[in-house]
Amino acid sequence: MNQIFKKNKQILVALAVAALIFSISSCEKYSFLPPVVNTLDTLHFKTDIQPIFDAKCTTCHGVLRAPDLRSGKSFAALTTGGFVDLPGETSKLYVKMTSADHTPRSTEADKQKVLIWINQGAMDN
Repeated sequence: MNQIFKKNKQILVALAVAALIFSISSCEKYSFLPPVVNTLDTLHFKTDIQPIFDAKCTTCHGVLRAPDLRSGKSFAALTTGGFVDLPGETSKLYVKMTSADHTPRSTEADKQKVLIWINQGAMDN
């Protein structure tokens, strides 16, 4: 009986050591920087901003939830609804995009583009 206990103990210790080694070796942290949007580039609503809304926002922000971010409706909804006031960092659109309930819905590059577009005057160009 004592010999069985020793053998089981050795197996448990070996498994614990193996688990520890595996957890340490598989714990690599990859760090990367999000793509940087050049603040000097002019961003265009139709080609740079609307695609973000189409891909990430229109499932919720359509007919029933303001602002209506569907193509052809979004620019008017944002500008007449007071969502894109300067400075961009405090605009309703940017604040909402960076809030905890919206953060996972868009990438850092998306947020940068929207912020730059607002700070560039939020034009329908």
